[in-house]
Amino acid sequence: MLFRSLLCRLIGGLAIVFFSLPTAAGEAGATLVRGLGPEPDSLDPQLARGLSALNVLRDLYEGLVTLDAAGRPVPGWASSWQRSDDGRRYEFVLRPGARWSDGAPLSAEDFARGLRFALSAANGAPFAGLLAPIRNAGPVLAGKLPLERLGIEAENGRLTITLETPTPWLLHVLAHPVSAPRRAAGSAPSRRATSGAFRLREVRPQSAIVIERNPYHHAAADTAIDTVVWTVSEDPAGELARYRSGEIDITETIPPGQFAWLKTHYPDDLRSAPYLGTYYLTYNLTRPPFKDNPELRRALSLAIDRDTLVRIVTGAGEIPAYTLVAPGLEDYPYPASDTALMSRAERLALARTLYQQAGYGPERPLEVELRYNTSLQQRRIVSAIGAMWREYLGIVTRLHNEEWKVFVVNRRARRITEVVRGGWIADLPDVLSFLEPFTATSNSNDSGYHDPKFEMLLARAAASEDPGSRLLWLARGEHHLLAAQPIIPVYHYVSRHLVRPGIEGFAANPLDLHLSRYLRWQER
Repeated sequence: MLFRSLLCRLIGGLAIVFFSLPTAAGEAGATLVRGLGPEPDSLDPQLARGLSALNVLRDLYEGLVTLDAAGRPVPGWASSWQRSDDGRRYEFVLRPGARWSDGAPLSAEDFARGLRFALSAANGAPFAGLLAPIRNAGPVLAGKLPLERLGIEAENGRLTITLETPTPWLLHVLAHPVSAPRRAAGSAPSRRATSGAFRLREVRPQSAIVIERNPYHHAAADTAIDTVVWTVSEDPAGELARYRSGEIDITETIPPGQFAWLKTHYPDDLRSAPYLGTYYLTYNLTRPPFKDNPELRRALSLAIDRDTLVRIVTGAGEIPAYTLVAPGLEDYPYPASDTALMSRAERLALARTLYQQAGYGPERPLEVELRYNTSLQQRRIVSAIGAMWREYLGIVTRLHNEEWKVFVVNRRARRITEVVRGGWIADLPDVLSFLEPFTATSNSNDSGYHDPKFEMLLARAAASEDPGSRLLWLARGEHHLLAAQPIIPVYHYVSRHLVRPGIEGFAANPLDLHLSRYLRWQER
């Protein structure tokens, strides 16, 4: 504990200070140092898009609903709620005396303001699509209706949400940072206030984000950790070295190729489990050479040896992917993949045929840029893929890496990209979480894919009253999407962490979410 306290003091001397250290209940000075991955693109709950940002924001902001240690929805700032018989209307009752982390009153209007901000067409909230079931959300997000027409009403400590159709996953959506409350512009006090179990204390660019227990949170007395130091690192090998030296208590991931060694030498620390995420490459469909060229897009996909990639390059039990939606969702009729049923030789033969039909070959090789975020693991993956394209098709691949924030901006803008490293981690245990980013209005549609039939299939799913029928329509939507080849599914993720023995409350769950409020050091 001495090193962790020293680390916090050192970081505190170099960081931007927002708040003084609070006096909190529980074990005095309990500190947890967690790996974060890349520096967050934003700490605004409605505007953040990266996984690292969302992990910090889940500690800093809590909505009407939150998640327990197993990833299940439980009451957050709403003490209770009622759902209408037809499933289209929810009424949430706020906890009495709810407050922001600076002590200011937290109101139902603050929650309404957060939802309206996310659905404002001018703000470009990346996860606004999660709120699509709210009445009139689509026309409002498209700029065709004013915000006042949204099915959101706040009055006397109650927030009422009216939906277009029954939405069984609504509680998961309301636990996402995009549904966090938002202060009125210019409201006093002016310093940043949060609504979660922790509040922001220090930010050190490219180094660490330090958060401290929020004494005004409704569960402050049950939160055992006083200070969490989220350490920024884009190098899993460096993170492992810091873990082995005792500087980090929980890693964000592990280095590629180290799973077997860690399983032997750190069996009590290594935590690995399947979770709802898929790694893929994204084509830019708005410019050559991949615009209006599905045959070429499929050729590149067929040439990737996924089995070798997950066995040798990533090596942590990942599952080769030929579809978008990750395994593990109950009752979903996953669409069959013809590619998955082919032999390796059959895939390569078809890849070469399609490549030639697209006008490329030994005399005219395709030259393509594969852009990725700076990371040793990402470089290993894209280097292997580029080598496969060169060996099997003769493609000349230029690898281009960028710091995370720059990479995200360029990927979203689609002005200079050709193929980019992509991927999706489900925000809720529902198929729509994987498919919604490919709708025309989604701010996460990095490929520029737009297909009215795909939109129609999702609309049919949304209008289905029967859960089984809904899943069938979604499966048809995924099949249609995959046939268009806007992405190359590569593998389905598994979670991989090192967790210091003595830490309690770290529970595996399909969303791989581990809020710091549930973690504690075992009493000695």
